[in-house]
Amino acid sequence: MTTYVEKLYDGYGQSYDIEEVLFEQQTDSWHLIIFRNKMFGTVMALDGIIQTTERDEFVYHEMLTHVPLFAHGKAKRVLIIGGGDGGILREVCKHPEVEHVTQVEIDQAVIDMCKEYLPNHSAGAFDDPRANIVIADGIEYVSNTDEKFDVIISDCTDPVGPGEVLFSSKFYENCKRCLNDGGIFVAQNGVAFMQIDEVVTTRRRLGPYFTDQTFYGAPVPTYIGGLMTLAWGGDDEAQRQVPVEELRERFEASGIKTRYYNPEVHYGSFALPQYVLDALKDA
Repeated sequence: MTTYVEKLYDGYGQSYDIEEVLFEQQTDSWHLIIFRNKMFGTVMALDGIIQTTERDEFVYHEMLTHVPLFAHGKAKRVLIIGGGDGGILREVCKHPEVEHVTQVEIDQAVIDMCKEYLPNHSAGAFDDPRANIVIADGIEYVSNTDEKFDVIISDCTDPVGPGEVLFSSKFYENCKRCLNDGGIFVAQNGVAFMQIDEVVTTRRRLGPYFTDQTFYGAPVPTYIGGLMTLAWGGDDEAQRQVPVEELRERFEASGIKTRYYNPEVHYGSFALPQYVLDALKDA
């Protein structure tokens, strides 16, 4: 049995036994592989870095979606940047109050591949009549669009290579421009223990555009190193301090069924470890 070794960090990595290769493609600029693993089911990796797995994707997708949407409470228009596997779209479409969701994915092939090999990620969400799928560069879209949104979710790869621009000040500035008053921006921001410099950098870059910028956390087993930090940008501090009782009312009224998210986890996710708080003081 062959082994796939992820080495996102110098001197440390993780390995997966490959039971079966479902798809593999090597181009001049990237290497993509989708394979089966006994523990995590179907696994997708790009350029040596695990992107998503069938078994634990729900933790990441639920927390990146339901926290901003339930915190907002009345989001009707949502923008997703990236997220070609369809997991974020699936969770957004569970919200009955959402009337329109635009997803901007740079490559149609990513969507097609994930529909075929990771169908449970999207679970039919690409066919939802509220979904508008735009094949375009996310940076260019937020720079040029006149559309406005209540929540923007940036579901992107780590800030290396092509994904790096989705962590830039210009991107954050344009996302803020695309938000309605009271809007919320969230984005994945890596594993804090391993990538604390990225947390500090994002805080500094969000600062000029959002009066309330912080992070919340979710432990996703695939993303090794402990707590994954999810960036939060808004202009109303009260949105991330919604009482548990009110979150529970919103959650129960929605009728949404989850596997990780609940109102108590939502509220507690904004309690950050001291080493993260200490790092953010310097930002």
